[in-house]
Amino acid sequence: MPETGGMERHVRAWMRAEVQEGTDVALLVAVSDAPVAEETLSVRAGGAEHPVTETRDRFGSRLHLLHGLPGGEVEIVYDARGIGEAPAPRVLEADSVLHLRPSRYCEVDEFTRSAQEIVGEREGIEALDAVVDWVHGHLDYVPGSSTITDSARSTFVARRGVCRDFAHLTATLLRAAGIPARCASVYAPGLSPMDFHLVVEALVEGEWLVVDATHLAPRASMVRIATGQDAADTAFMTTLAGDVALTGIQVTAVVDPELPRERPGERRALR
Repeated sequence: MPETGGMERHVRAWMRAEVQEGTDVALLVAVSDAPVAEETLSVRAGGAEHPVTETRDRFGSRLHLLHGLPGGEVEIVYDARGIGEAPAPRVLEADSVLHLRPSRYCEVDEFTRSAQEIVGEREGIEALDAVVDWVHGHLDYVPGSSTITDSARSTFVARRGVCRDFAHLTATLLRAAGIPARCASVYAPGLSPMDFHLVVEALVEGEWLVVDATHLAPRASMVRIATGQDAADTAFMTTLAGDVALTGIQVTAVVDPELPRERPGERRALR
């Protein structure tokens, strides 16, 4: 399995929003598993720093909770520097069950025939590659072409989308083919235009391998933020109570000493 070669990643997420008095928000913006040399999360609301509570969700992602925000403008800044290599993703006994199931954006039961046609007699890595190649070859990446209501079903029909659509269709076809698959939100150095990015991890031969049918950024430098069945589990901001209107967002991710090349057929874990 290739390693990250001692590279260091630096990431930053800035958001501004208008909120209603008493709003509660959950954030998934922090680096999840990798060691970080320097890290800050600042939330300013009502002209002052607002308290933040950190916990973990059911997938182990770092969840930050903001309770009782005052009405008006809120500014959120997350910054992490000197991000090293994360441990290899753990494989739990229940993964082979949980990550074959349908989920909000992945209608697995509807894709059995399509998955069989794409995979054929292939198994393991060859089956994984067949699905990723099919999605890459049949979908057009079109910014702004989908909404938060689009799922694998609508993406399969439209044959276009953004990273979340590529990930949902990839994960759905893999699960329908009998390969456990989950989604991961990441910081992705080299991505253009830069934003939060969604990729897929597939459980093959006892390892979680990361794949990205968009081929828009090198997997070697990606940094895990959150893990889940689909985008419903990995959203960078969730309104728990009240009302939020996002008015600005900027994501940056860079790598030292240099951006690695992406090799689409290479076996790689998200590190």
